[in-house]
Amino acid sequence: METKKNRLIEDIQQLLNSYDEAETTYINPDLLKFMDEQTLVSIIDSLLKQKEDAKESDLEWLEKFKKENN
Repeated sequence: METKKNRLIEDIQQLLNSYDEAETTYINPDLLKFMDEQTLVSIIDSLLKQKEDAKESDLEWLEKFKKENN
């Protein structure tokens, strides 16, 4: 498998493991070798979007909480 694809798979693993409540995730590169680089990048984009949405939601809740307690 190409080095770039391996790096993309490692990036996906790191993103999955960056969730606080998540257990360690390992992705066998052989399971994803049928995917092209564009598909792997799309997965990364999707994971980043999910993290961004979760962060925005947390910030909105925090701001609402601050207003209610002042």
